[in-house]
Amino acid sequence: MDPIAQFKEQAKQGWSTFAAFEMVTGTTAPRLVRHARIARGQRVLDVGCGTGVVALTAARLGAKVTGVDLTPQLIAHARENAALMKLDVTFTDGDAEALPFPDGSFDVVVSQFGHIFAPRPERATAELLRVLRPGGTIAFSTWPPELYVGRFLALAGKYAPMPPPPEVAPPQLWGDPNVVRERLGDAVKDLVFDRDEMRIQILSPAHMAALSEQQLGPMMRLVKALEGTPDKLAALRRELEELLALYFEDNTLRQGYLVARAIKI
Repeated sequence: MDPIAQFKEQAKQGWSTFAAFEMVTGTTAPRLVRHARIARGQRVLDVGCGTGVVALTAARLGAKVTGVDLTPQLIAHARENAALMKLDVTFTDGDAEALPFPDGSFDVVVSQFGHIFAPRPERATAELLRVLRPGGTIAFSTWPPELYVGRFLALAGKYAPMPPPPEVAPPQLWGDPNVVRERLGDAVKDLVFDRDEMRIQILSPAHMAALSEQQLGPMMRLVKALEGTPDKLAALRRELEELLALYFEDNTLRQGYLVARAIKI
């Protein structure tokens, strides 16, 4: 298996347990839907849809929504959510670097913390824009490198036993407006940014660290990989709790994020 294919296979496995966090990401979904200005009757694609929190929020407004994700377990859970909510949303397995849709299929393309994990940003960007009609809206939420999740991703990378393939870009770079401007380039106009904050109710930094080890796939995989080097594992845990403490207040973990929106030329 080539390195990129192997990377994606590990991602599938790593994110398969993410459904435990859907209520948290569900609270930010309306923010992205409003930022994207989604309206009734629009054809909307949610890339890296996970358990469908953005797709279902948009469908509740009357949009015609499709969700796509690399991880089959999350797609299955999204379909269960749609059935529970009695909403007609199409969910399908798919790769952000090779979306299974014709050119110009959608009026709006969105992604909430999803497309950023595609290994090659230039391919993912090209695909998101390809399936968007001219004059359509692209909008997404991302993690800035200087805030909690961006710093967590960098910390995890620091302790990873094996570096990713050289073509793989750090996902937190999508949270830098200058990088977003460069990646979207002259394919779009009217690019605007805003910021908001996700809040996780949690009793302590130690509780959040434990929850990450138990439910967050990439962290679970990293801890397992470090089991043979207890000193490194202890150092990772110590650094993670110190990082969490910087963003913890009143039994809440603050996770700031960036939202972007642009019009395809």
